[in-house]
Formats: sequence, structure tokens, C-alpha cells
Amino acid sequence: VFAPPIDISSVKYLKQSGLLAFTADVYPDCALHKTRELQDAEKHKIDSAQIYDNLWPRHWNEWMGLRKSNLFTVSLSRTDGDSGDSDASSVWKVGNETNLMHGLPVYHDPMIRWSIDDFTVDPAGARIAFVTRKPTDKMTSTTNVDIYVVDTSGDNLQLLTGHVHGIAGGPAFSQDGKLLAWLQMETGGYEADINRIYVHNLDKNETTSIARDWDLTPNSLLWSSDARTLFAVVGDKGHNVVYSIDVATGKRAKLTEHGTAGGLRRLSQDKLLLTHGNTNKCSNIHILDISSKELKQLTDVNQDKLRDVYVGDAEDFWFTGARGDQVHGWLVKPHDFDPSKKYPVAYLVHGGPQQANLHTFSYAQWNPNMYASAGFIAVQVNFHGSTTYGQNFTDSIRMQWGGYPYVDLMKGLDYLIKHYDFVDKDRMVALGASYGGYMMNWFNGHTTRFKALVNHDGMFSAPMFWYSTEELWFPEHDFNGVPYKRSDRAMYEKWNPERFADQFQTPTLFIQGEKDFRLTVDNSISPFTLLRHKGVAARLMYFPDEDHWTNHIGNSVRWYTEVLRWISEYTNNTLPYKLEL
Repeated sequence: VFAPPIDISSVKYLKQSGLLAFTADVYPDCALHKTRELQDAEKHKIDSAQIYDNLWPRHWNEWMGLRKSNLFTVSLSRTDGDSGDSDASSVWKVGNETNLMHGLPVYHDPMIRWSIDDFTVDPAGARIAFVTRKPTDKMTSTTNVDIYVVDTSGDNLQLLTGHVHGIAGGPAFSQDGKLLAWLQMETGGYEADINRIYVHNLDKNETTSIARDWDLTPNSLLWSSDARTLFAVVGDKGHNVVYSIDVATGKRAKLTEHGTAGGLRRLSQDKLLLTHGNTNKCSNIHILDISSKELKQLTDVNQDKLRDVYVGDAEDFWFTGARGDQVHGWLVKPHDFDPSKKYPVAYLVHGGPQQANLHTFSYAQWNPNMYASAGFIAVQVNFHGSTTYGQNFTDSIRMQWGGYPYVDLMKGLDYLIKHYDFVDKDRMVALGASYGGYMMNWFNGHTTRFKALVNHDGMFSAPMFWYSTEELWFPEHDFNGVPYKRSDRAMYEKWNPERFADQFQTPTLFIQGEKDFRLTVDNSISPFTLLRHKGVAARLMYFPDEDHWTNHIGNSVRWYTEVLRWISEYTNNTLPYKLEL
């Protein structure tokens, strides 16, 4: 039907209106075909240089280029042939593509111009709301992400979030297309601010904020068919649950209690379609009855795969942590658990740091059941700074990176040892990535409680992190300034793991992806060099084709193989299976 000359993505088709919307990476002021011509010409260049004059030369795992993701629409219409079989003999007519972002102000630096983050189309195919980051010479220090609404013809472009300077996202149209809701952070420069719910009346051009007394932060929004209710997936005490919100009053009702929900869709007036999982259950498609709150599972796609595989459930516990606050954690017991025996502990420290462990079945490297099935008590604690426990708890980690979270994690260990006789305090290891990797370095300079550590892409030098990372608003907020100013540097040094390098003595497995521009390779090579120079056992697992995560299946298998070998060796743990590659 439509054969674009370059790759397109995020395709949305509205059959009723014959509208096709999509994103495509194009050169400045170029449509799809012109971009293809320039793309082909690139192959004949005699050099590979890219020139940057402003900040944000790279992000996450790629260097910035001239091609940016733009939002396009194309009209599709079909005329039936003479055979009477419309599907077999239809003739499709494809209109010219329209770049809906052409109305945005021209920015002087093409390397950091407008780019699309997300978009949604109203049910009638008349309007599109899209999310974009405003270009600026200091894009690395601002979180000014806006929402625009525009006719699908490209006319009537309107900025809806010009009065706030935080991150906006998750736009959702009501069924009649008259209302647009989205999630809005109101604090500029802070990527973990609470998400407020904004509702814009497109006919009246009025925006209101609802449920402002709520201390939890929604992750996504969905309208009811009558536009009186919004449904939201919300982080709540280590779970991602579904709430309903009365748009007129802001009153809320909790529709699910446990596990991790996602992918909300409206199935009927009284039923929602969603994915749902838990620590011991893979994510599957469910139907949620809004009135009875009953969850009905529709799929069990991994039933055969997991029929003879041990998958343990989480056992929750709470303890008093830093500031006298209650801190939440849980453990997963090993296969063939015997309460009369002692078991080694695998302490899994989450990243972020403004994120949270969730009751979910993770496919990535931090599934607690992978460690429980290997013979460990797998433990996760949502320390100060974690989300899902109210905004004050999340905000408390600012200027406390090695403070409150470290206190929580140590007190969590104390609680485990005191209350669970099967925990072997002499055979404990800790593992973490990103901020969790930072905490591994902090552990190495502050405690000898662990027999070994696993540090995946963890920060080693807090001051150097500011110079080498790409989203500068993150350290500037959490460390309250910039390290090149003498008045600000003290906070970076206070929580700098490298400052305690003389005390590093715990054997550590370091894991690093070459394409990680959030925490660059030197963050792993530096502490690896330190430990080996001191004669302490250390190992470096380097992936030249990975970034901040381990994305390739073969690399993930190797990741787990090396990690389980490492932590088993230092805890005298006998694995219940043979590791092979």
C-alpha cells in the first residue's frame, strides 16, 4: 500500500479516516525521498567527521547526527475494482506526506533541532498530539519537554505546555477527541518529579490539573468511553497497579492490588484489557472487570517453558531505615528450600536511583528467581530515593547518594540476619547496575560485609561523571550544582566513591558496555585497575556491542554465566546445574 523510500516506525493507521501516521529520521528541511538521496550520497564521502558546536553530541548509545525523527501523516484511500472482491482488486491511492513539525521554529544548530519523542492520534483522525524536547544550546541541562497538538493536515499547531518547564509525556485523547490528558512534571531540571495529571479542553482551550492531593505518580493514562474517568497505571509500594480517577472530583479507586500491570486498553465500557505479571508469574494478557475488580487471565504463553522450572514468589518485609522511615524489601527463597539450612544471600541493588524494584517477572539481568534458582536467598530493598512510596521518599536521595540509601541497605541486612535464621551472614554478595553499580563502589569503600561484588556500569568518580555523561541535569540536580565550581564541588566529593579508593578490598566482577554513554567505560576500567594494582581479585567483562544494558540474547546468557560463577565461587555455593557456553 505504501512503500516509503526510507525506514519508518511508530506506525498508526486509522481505517475510518484513511490516515497513516508515522515517524521517520530525516535531514533538515527534507522529506522522505530527499532524505534517501542524501543518505545514498553519504556513502561517497571521503571522511567520517561529525562537527559539534553545542552540548548533547551524544545520548544513551548513539552520537547525534543530522537526521532527526520527525512526525508525518499520509492519506490512504481505496477504490474497489470490478471483480467484486474489494480486498483482491482494490486500487490504493496514497497522498503526499505531511511533516507535522514544519511549523516549529527553526533552530540554528541542525545537530540538536526538534525531534519527536511520542505521539497519539485522536479517534477521528483529525488531530495529533506529540511530545518533543525544545532545542537549546544547553539541552543537557534542561528537562523542558513539551506537548503540541496539531491538525493531521499540518495546520493549527499549538503548544500546550509553554507555562511549565518540566517533562511532559503520555498524551491521551478522549473518545470524542475533545479532551487531551497527559502527565506533567512541574519541576524543571528534575527527571523524577511527581507526574501531575493535566486535562486540556480543546474546544475551550483550557487546561486544568486534577488529583493534586495525590502523592503517587501515574505512569500512563487511558480515558473511559464517557470521558468521566481516567484509568492510570501507578507505582504503589513496589507494585504497578491500576487506579481509576474521577475527572471532575479527582477521587481515586484502586482496581488492582498486587503485581505489575501495563499496556492498558479499553475493551468495553466496564472492562479493560491489560498485561499483568508478578515476581513468580510472567506477564500475560488479562481482562479487568472495573466493577468487581476481578482479573481474568487470557494467555499463558510460557506455560510449557516453565512447567518444570522453579519460580519462587516474593516474601515482603518492612524495617526501620534512615530518618526513622519504614523501608520495604522482599526476598525469594531458593529451590528445595529447607528452613533448617543456611543459605548465601544475593543482595540486588536497583539503579536509577529514582526507580524501584517491582513485583514483576523481569526478562533482564535482575530477575531475583535467577539467583534463587541458583541456591541464593535473593533480596531486594527499595531504599530512600526509590519511587512508588510517595514523592518525599523519592526526593530524599538528593544530596544523599551514599547516605540514606547506604543506611537502608545496611539496616536491611541487619533485619534479615536477625529475623531469618536461614540467612548466612558470612556468605553474602551484592550486585547492582548503574546507580546500583555506584553503590557497589560505595560498599567497597565502606564495608567488608560482602564476600564479593558485581558492578555493572557503575559510577566510580562523581566529579568525572558530570564531565563524561550526557544528561547533565541529572547530576546537577542530585548533587546540587556543577563540579567545576568550588562552592558546588564539595557535594560531589562527599559522595565520591573514588575518594575512598584506599579502602577498596572486596573482590569485584566489573561489567561494561562500550556504547554506554551514560556511564562510560572508564567507570569500570578505573576500579578494576585499582583492585588489580592492589592485588585484590577482580574481573572485567567487556561487551564491545552493548550499551547501558545487555540487549543481545547471547550476551545475556554469558552475563548470567559469569555472574553466577563469580558469586558462587566466593560463597562456596554449589550450583544445582552445570554452567556451559
